[in-house]
Amino acid sequence: MRCDELVVSVHGLGYVGLAVAAVWLRAGARVIGVDVDSSRIRLLSEGRIKYPEREVVEALRSPRFEATSDGVGAARRSNVHVITVPVKLSEGRPDFGPLVAAARDVAMGLKRGDAVIVESSVPPGTTRRVVLPILEESGLEPDKDFYLAYSPERIMVGRAVKDIEENYPKVVSGIGSASAEFASSLYGCVARRGVLRLSTVEAAEFEKLAEGVYRDVNIALVNELVRLANALGVNFNEVIDAANSQPYSHLHRPGPGVGGNCIPVYPHFLLHAASGLGITMDLLSLARRINDSQPRFIARSIIAALIRHGINPASSRVALLGLAFRGGIDDTRLSPTYGVVDGLLEYGLTGRNIVVHDPYVARDGFLESRNVRLTSVLEDALDSDAIVVLTDHPEYRMHASHLRRRNGSAIVMDTRGVVADDWDARTYVLSGGRWPISG
Repeated sequence: MRCDELVVSVHGLGYVGLAVAAVWLRAGARVIGVDVDSSRIRLLSEGRIKYPEREVVEALRSPRFEATSDGVGAARRSNVHVITVPVKLSEGRPDFGPLVAAARDVAMGLKRGDAVIVESSVPPGTTRRVVLPILEESGLEPDKDFYLAYSPERIMVGRAVKDIEENYPKVVSGIGSASAEFASSLYGCVARRGVLRLSTVEAAEFEKLAEGVYRDVNIALVNELVRLANALGVNFNEVIDAANSQPYSHLHRPGPGVGGNCIPVYPHFLLHAASGLGITMDLLSLARRINDSQPRFIARSIIAALIRHGINPASSRVALLGLAFRGGIDDTRLSPTYGVVDGLLEYGLTGRNIVVHDPYVARDGFLESRNVRLTSVLEDALDSDAIVVLTDHPEYRMHASHLRRRNGSAIVMDTRGVVADDWDARTYVLSGGRWPISG
């Protein structure tokens, strides 16, 4: 199979879809990107691409790339259809609406010999029970007239191209043996680490969720352990480093919570599948509750630190550094910072008491709705009574004394372990053994 003979339609141009499109362009294919957001299509068509990876931006400026909102037309003009639209949660249950819409577009343009690859993270059984029946409405027979495969994306935004091309083997599976064989050959074009072929699409769907759930449970564990460590006056960073020197220990780092559209969502997909089978998954549910409660714990800690140092929270000024859920990117989806903001408001602060800084995020509707100011200029945030690091942006890797350059008596609270260790009585590091509260 020659990559330069492929015409790939990528349905869904979010962080994942743009990276997938870029990788196929780099492999020599022609790519048609599809998205329902007309403003995004306009920006992409004009070459104004915002993505935290140079390789993605450069690839999408290729003359072999076009962006459109016509999903059916794109499907008719392509022979490989990659679906990357997100399945989100609605009242704790999966919302298949965008996935169904994308599958219908593909079905109306499906031709003999085409391949459909679902890369969205989905509950086990989704490819077979949700996507397949829609594609069969085309009158074509799966694994005979067209190929249907599931191959989960395994990327981290900021290094997505390298993740696909170099870092990990590509997990693939097919609705039948012909589809699995085609998908294995197809991804051999781009995945230098090779292909892991699983026996069923359900196994591949489950595998992707298991990766994220492992991290969610691990983070919940350390978020509990760090509270005990602080109560005991134990530096938890030392504990993690020592424990992970043993090859069977892989403790993650504690933080203000878990954000993004992946790790906080995947447990709910498995819980949804389990509930339909009458199975309870207590550990997953408990881990979610722990991590969901962590932003409120951080808010309580801020209030406790202010009171400890004789500052009235109601008249204080609090700077929250970081709105993105992870450092170096502008992705704010399900960011723990939102929970910290709401927690502070519940404890009596007003929006005017709070300022949020993020060097990558220019505007945010959630903060606007709560009258909280967002700034991209760090100096605007540092004239505060408490300065709280919530995101591990590289811009925050500095000494606590430097964060106090506008207010020498400011309380500095680091939930991410990025502040250099010139600590004093007004510096608190979540994993450093001296946090304002422990429960």
